[in-house]
Amino acid sequence: MNIAIGCDDAAVEFKNILKDYLVSLGYEYTDYSEAPKHSSNLYADVAERVARAVASNKHERGLIVCGTGIGVSIMANKVPGIRAALCHDVFSAVRARKSNGAQIITMGSRVIGPELAKTVLKSWLDADQIDESSLPKVQRIMELEDAIQLG
Repeated sequence: MNIAIGCDDAAVEFKNILKDYLVSLGYEYTDYSEAPKHSSNLYADVAERVARAVASNKHERGLIVCGTGIGVSIMANKVPGIRAALCHDVFSAVRARKSNGAQIITMGSRVIGPELAKTVLKSWLDADQIDESSLPKVQRIMELEDAIQLG
């Protein structure tokens, strides 16, 4: 699995630690942290790049980090078809996948330490299927998203 990753300037070192961890687990990644020429590189821009790459099925999953993980989560969720979850604990990370089908996990470098972040990330990566009881709920999210887009 090739994972889309990105960070803003508040989380470069944190992202690099998680990047190395992904490689140690056998994952490949594409880093969307750097802005294309003549573009902005605020956290919203990074989150949009990662979310669009996941929404277009270029990547199955994404990881976005900033200072708190909040702003990138908000922005990623604005991209149609994306379910991004801010997770700083294992239970939330697993439930983000199994209950909500979150394709993107976000974390904050100022909120969680790198060792716990690795554990949270691995738990999220290992949780690969939505629970059968949650399928109608995720389907409803997607139906409402479609209805909202249509206006």
